[in-house]
Amino acid sequence: MARTIKFLIGMAFIFQVCPGMADTLNNDKRLAGHPATSVETLWELSDNPDWEVRETLGRNRKAPVNLLDKLASDKNMHVRIDVATNLGTTDAIFQKLARDRETAVRSVVARFEYIPEKILEVLANDDEVDIRLEVARNLNASKATLLKLSKDSHVEVSNLATQRLQEQ
Repeated sequence: MARTIKFLIGMAFIFQVCPGMADTLNNDKRLAGHPATSVETLWELSDNPDWEVRETLGRNRKAPVNLLDKLASDKNMHVRIDVATNLGTTDAIFQKLARDRETAVRSVVARFEYIPEKILEVLANDDEVDIRLEVARNLNASKATLLKLSKDSHVEVSNLATQRLQEQ
């Protein structure tokens, strides 16, 4: 908490001393999210040191697939999370995100309503119980995936999967 407050105070100071920095950041974020921004500019923004710009870029529905693939490997998990919810994200990128080192990223992938079933099958084997629970909750989980999860060693996962099977 104290670290966050120091960061915010520092940022406020920087923006008072260099008000142009705030304008540049806001302009870069605006460009990163705008559907009419050129592909060339989107690629330039993908190297922006500010993760919020790259995060906005990850949400851009007009971002080309190869750019989304690059952002799916970004060092910041918030960027990767936004790629996971972008409707332009391909199965290959979802495969990469389903194996992300951060549980939070895999959790978003497992909850995403447009996630392909074959990715849910991958996530049904995740070591983290919470990820398997998200797969069991996902309305796109197939009967085969739910059957697998109904035999899960964690009782909450197996109960939820069994309940979902009975509802079908």
